[in-house]
Parts: sequence; structure tokens; C-alpha cells
Amino acid sequence: MAMNMPKILDCNVEDCSYNKDKRCHALAITVGDSSCPQCDTYLRADNKGGVLDASGNVGACKVTDCKFNKSLECAASGGIHVGKHSSHADCNTFTPG
Repeated sequence: MAMNMPKILDCNVEDCSYNKDKRCHALAITVGDSSCPQCDTYLRADNKGGVLDASGNVGACKVTDCKFNKSLECAASGGIHVGKHSSHADCNTFTPG
């Protein structure tokens, strides 16, 4: 069964280099690899990155206890929301599974 990468519906982490107008412009992000569903692609730098005419997707998810994690891929069919948590970005769609 083919699976599409979920879209990043919005990102409220405006200090990320991939964020412009609360939209992620990284072609794909990776979520996980910490004690929370952290966006591993989050980058705070002086220069902006990404592709401005592209909307970000979720490429991989390493948060194995999320109900949307299927073989380390995100299966959130409606897309995800990304928001600020402490000093980093988190997947706000994370749901324990």
C-alpha cells in the first residue's frame, strides 16, 4: 500500500529558518529522537532555508509510541501541526498510541 507524506498544515515556530508566514518550507522534516515529538529539522539561523513555493511534509517519525507512527513513517492522514515547546519545535499532532 502506497503512503503519502503528511503535510505540515502550519508551523508556529517563527524563529525556524524554514518558517515563513507560519508555513514550513522544508521539503520534508524528521520528527523524534528525544523525550518529546521534537522536530529534528528545526534550525534557528540568520539565513532562511527551504523552498518558498513548497509546503513541508513529514518524511520520517522516530517517536515509536505515537499512534500515527507506522514503520517509522508518519501516517497522520490529515497532516500535522508544529508548535513551540520550551526552546524547540514539537509535532503538536503527537498522540500516544
